[in-house]
Amino acid sequence: MLLRTSLRSFFAHKGRMALSLIAVVLSVAFVSGTLVFSNTATSTFSKLFAATASDISVQPPKPADDEEPQAGDKPATVPAQLAQQVASVPGVKTAIGQVMVGNAILVNPATNKLVGPTSGAPTLVGNWTDTPRNPVKITSGHVPQNSGELVLDADTAKKAGLGIGDKVRVDNATGQHPYTIAGIATFTTTNPGAALAFLDTATAQQVLLGEQAYTSVEAFGDGSRSNDQLKADALAELGSRYQVKTAAEQKADNTKAIGSGLDFMKYAMLGFAGISLIVGGFLIINTFSMLVAQRTREIGLLRAIGGSRRQVNGSVLVEALILGVLGSTLGVAVGLGVAVGLIKLMNAIGMDLKASDLEIGPDVFVAGYAVGILITVVAAWIPARRASRIAPMAALRDHGTPAEARSNLVRTVLGVLLTGGGAGLLVLAGTADRAGTGGQLLGLGLLLTLIGFVVLGPLLATVVIKVLGALLPALFGPSGKLAQRNAMRNPRRTGATAAALMIGLALVIGSSVFSSSAVKSASAQIDRSVGVDYIVSGGRTGATPEMIDAVKRTPGIDHVTTEKDLDARFQLPDGKTARAGIAAVPPAFFSTDFRLPVKSGAVESIVRGSLGIGEGFATDHHLVVGDSITVHYAGGHTQVLPVGVVFGKDSLYGDASFVDFATMAKAVPVAGQPVDRIYAKAAPGADVGRTLTALQDALQQYPQLTVKDQAGYKELVQSQVNTLLYLIYGLVGLSITVAVLGVVNTLALSVVERTREIGLLRAIGISRRQLRRMIRLESVVIALFGAVLGTGLGLAWGVTAQRVLRDQGLGTLSVPTTTIVVTLVSSVVIGLVAALVPAFRAGRMNVLAAIATD
Repeated sequence: MLLRTSLRSFFAHKGRMALSLIAVVLSVAFVSGTLVFSNTATSTFSKLFAATASDISVQPPKPADDEEPQAGDKPATVPAQLAQQVASVPGVKTAIGQVMVGNAILVNPATNKLVGPTSGAPTLVGNWTDTPRNPVKITSGHVPQNSGELVLDADTAKKAGLGIGDKVRVDNATGQHPYTIAGIATFTTTNPGAALAFLDTATAQQVLLGEQAYTSVEAFGDGSRSNDQLKADALAELGSRYQVKTAAEQKADNTKAIGSGLDFMKYAMLGFAGISLIVGGFLIINTFSMLVAQRTREIGLLRAIGGSRRQVNGSVLVEALILGVLGSTLGVAVGLGVAVGLIKLMNAIGMDLKASDLEIGPDVFVAGYAVGILITVVAAWIPARRASRIAPMAALRDHGTPAEARSNLVRTVLGVLLTGGGAGLLVLAGTADRAGTGGQLLGLGLLLTLIGFVVLGPLLATVVIKVLGALLPALFGPSGKLAQRNAMRNPRRTGATAAALMIGLALVIGSSVFSSSAVKSASAQIDRSVGVDYIVSGGRTGATPEMIDAVKRTPGIDHVTTEKDLDARFQLPDGKTARAGIAAVPPAFFSTDFRLPVKSGAVESIVRGSLGIGEGFATDHHLVVGDSITVHYAGGHTQVLPVGVVFGKDSLYGDASFVDFATMAKAVPVAGQPVDRIYAKAAPGADVGRTLTALQDALQQYPQLTVKDQAGYKELVQSQVNTLLYLIYGLVGLSITVAVLGVVNTLALSVVERTREIGLLRAIGISRRQLRRMIRLESVVIALFGAVLGTGLGLAWGVTAQRVLRDQGLGTLSVPTTTIVVTLVSSVVIGLVAALVPAFRAGRMNVLAAIATD
């Protein structure tokens, strides 16, 4: 009987559940689509790695502390004779020396444009080798036969419009190297988007490595031994100096590296899917609450004829379960479309994934159904529990619900405690000395204030809507007065509807405050600290001597300064170690080019062989001027340096450390000091704009370089921040869409609930136009209520985030008033749009039929 009742009730009200179904579908679609995309991308790369990996790969020793390679670094190598040693290992059929680097770029000299992806997938240049598992095969032309020939992969050649006989230049830290395309190679497996270029082995060693060596030796067995046995034999032959990896280990390492690159998008998408789930939860709660209220007499009859509380509760939950299963099924299907969209997005930024290769694993269905069913049943449990508590006689006498005085008291106390506690944590976060501590407090405070506002929403609704709707009676007469009262009639429903909108808008406002503060802080720091007129970034290859000479020869340039950035490991006085970036600069860097705030010590000490550190780093590790630090550079280079100056927290360079060129040269050979940036100052009286144009013209043959003046550098910073902000806006748009569905659903069900009331209003003289206006105004007030709460929360979160990161570069608070005004105006538009269909339906009601409705 329970199942029959639930099914009959569900299909009787299927139209009223349609929007809740859409909310479930959207939420599940984001979860399942993200998983399908992630699985597809990982599978594509895994297939490539599995199809091309050698049986064992002998690679250079693992860098100390997993040091990351830097622009201009010389690639790690193994000796050329190692190939012969590996070939002599029992069971090895073929051992081939491979050269493959990722620190070179391809340039079309005819257009001075980059060939290959500018972001995402890498550009790889190496030697042509014939292996049993070559990822590409020659489909046009021939392999490189001399030092002037190059083979390019077919996908890259097609995108760049290049073919046999065309010129291509390979640029790296050693200079520019011109070649003629002698062959086109096509991938034997799916190309994930990388650009591949091949030289003959001798040329590759000379140009890419600067020595007769290899980046690895790839060995293929004769089938007499397993890969693990080959690895053990190779280690016995070579010792433990080199890394030896089996095909499975190569695949696992490469897949892990690719996975970590995709993790940001994956977790961001899942995070916002979670937000949409929460927002959808409010919609489902409202839907079932209103359906239960409309079926109060029906529930009373069920109880009167013997139905228990448990059966009534179960009946509602079974309806929710049906909604969850149906929504999850449709959501998983829609998720495939989301995955295809993500694949196209990744293809647009340089990857090459095929929508036809979608990888749909069991985890997609498990996660999709678990999420959809769980959120639906949990959201419906609250109104189900409320329905089961209705006394049979009370339900038969009146369409009411149990007294809620005690419930409101508990809600008030709980809401005040949560909001007050969250606000206190936000205050503590804003005043914390360390960003790490402040960030933890901010996260907890954000969660508590959000929950607190949701709990207090119904109680705030009466007060806030009374204020927001105060002008409605004066401006719109009876329609405005009725709209205000209708919005206040059921505070719990209004609070839940507004809460869904509040969450999305709070994220928009909070993100806007953070991004606006980041841009303004960076601009202020540039104005305060930067004395040079032009900044040239070296890109993937670093800056070469030819580039520096081109800058120096540009008319209008007064002087040029370079900066060399290296990764280092600091051995601190207390015995602990810390990873840090260290920049080598000349004396002019501090005397004329940059003005960095000094906390203690003297900048001049850097020229005398001391180390400059940031205040945050000094505070975290209890360092003061005069302490000695042992600096470990890559390649085993070490030197002991005294701390000579501590730079203030509000520094353009944050916690970066500095040494003089001469100081670093004592430990690291000049060849191991890649130049990352070039700074130039215009000569006195020179036109800064014209000199910038001349500088760009002088460097046009180096498309990997970024040439900016101070204004351009500010725009670059803003564009980088805005890229992240627009991503957030796009993802938050999903939760706002679900919130709008919630407003539509609430109004639509409210119209059904008030059918008789609407009929009576029409009978006593209210026109269709006034009725529609009443519903539109009610919708606008509810949307404005959510926007006001969201704006308040977003401002609190954004301001606190800026205070937490005030010592990490966000020293200036900026509140984007335009965004706030647009948000409030948009909420009015949202309210009007959400009310269109419910208002239209209400206006078309037959007056007599509406009055006769029970």
